[in-house]
Amino acid sequence: MFRGFTVGILKRPTLRLRASWLGALCVAALAVVHSSAPVSAETIASALSKAYVGNPQLKADQARQRATDEQVPQAKSGWRPTVTTNTEVGKNYQDSPLSGKSDFLSRSFNITLSQPVFDGFRSENALREAEATVLAGNQNLLAVEQEVLLNGATAYMNVIRDREIVNYRRKSVENFDEQLRAARARLEVGEVTRTDVSQARARASEARSDLAVAIGNLQTSVANYIRVIGDKPRHLKFPPLSPRVPKTLRAAIDISGETNPQILAAAFNEEAAAANIGVRKSDLLPKLNFEALYQVSKNTTSTSGTTETGVIQGTLSVPIYQSGSVYSRIREAKHTASQRKLEVLDAHRQVREQVVSAWHLLKAATATIAAANDAVAANQVALDGVRQEAQVGTRTTLDVLDAQNELVNAQVALANARRDRIVAGYQLVAAIGHMTAGDLRLSVNLYDPRRNLEEVRDKAFGARINTSE
Repeated sequence: MFRGFTVGILKRPTLRLRASWLGALCVAALAVVHSSAPVSAETIASALSKAYVGNPQLKADQARQRATDEQVPQAKSGWRPTVTTNTEVGKNYQDSPLSGKSDFLSRSFNITLSQPVFDGFRSENALREAEATVLAGNQNLLAVEQEVLLNGATAYMNVIRDREIVNYRRKSVENFDEQLRAARARLEVGEVTRTDVSQARARASEARSDLAVAIGNLQTSVANYIRVIGDKPRHLKFPPLSPRVPKTLRAAIDISGETNPQILAAAFNEEAAAANIGVRKSDLLPKLNFEALYQVSKNTTSTSGTTETGVIQGTLSVPIYQSGSVYSRIREAKHTASQRKLEVLDAHRQVREQVVSAWHLLKAATATIAAANDAVAANQVALDGVRQEAQVGTRTTLDVLDAQNELVNAQVALANARRDRIVAGYQLVAAIGHMTAGDLRLSVNLYDPRRNLEEVRDKAFGARINTSE
């Protein structure tokens, strides 16, 4: 498609080609994205599969979620014992009037085990908070996945649209150049005036400018495609409307309330905030710990040799007053919980707005396509008629130029509407929460965040991590 543009222009150079147009041709040559070898068409599904597998934004968020998973074993550690050991070695010197001078070596070793028995329900609430936070993080991960795939679909359609527009603009340049040549030929035989020639030359220059802009837009779309998808766009196949698009607006709204990750993440964050209140309140409750101590000490001046000590005890700690800081943290947690509750309501409203907006954009684009198709057909008929009438002298050169311009504008409008319809469909699918790799049935190995959580949930030893997921 784009290769044909370059070859076509080189085969048929325009009259009085300006340096600026030569520069535009260089830009066009750099914007060629097809390889010299023939390639098969790439579907939007295959492009989105590439984005899912290799997009660094999505990979980074998966790593973030694995870090969030560690909050669960950290919360569960509140039930586990702690074991510490200390070893002391020292040289002591004393000078006393009664005992005189002494110089001796002291050594000691101890090991302590501490087992929480009751921590004011802190660990139970911390685990509830951590698990809710992980679930919220999973939904945020799905939201990022949807964003990446939606950006991929948009980038895919932008390249298709911009390639079509470049073709229309190229054809427009050829048509205006042909009209300019015809006007000059008719000027020589006295059929038109110099004004007609000037008008044709002006429209030809405008067409070249429009083509240069279209080429620039295509280059931008290609660069964005490479960033999101991770590969150059080759021969892209125009896709149908996503089958995940709901049949009615009411159905779309209802589905979004159940599956949109933004709403679900807000709900889990509310649950985590409620659990955090219990964590803060635990500082007002008694704590009971079981401790066991074993110590070995030796002094070179001691006549008893080595001393061994063993202690087993229970420690009950009852908070009475802690300068008001605990009560402040409880109030803070309650305010945060209230905030999270309101954020759930706000998320519902935002998602509803997204659904309604995408739905109406889809309907508007569909209607625009029908109107644009009619406009293209009508303008083509009008152009053919005006050309015939101009040959017999009933229409002016300006009439032909206007008809040509209206045709290319209608073609560009059609290309934009075709792109907008597909993108709006995917925007609607994302708004209801079905723009994931699983929902789209992409041919990829789906990332399952639950697997990492199950691996670390009860992990009490080891600092190695899995970075290959």
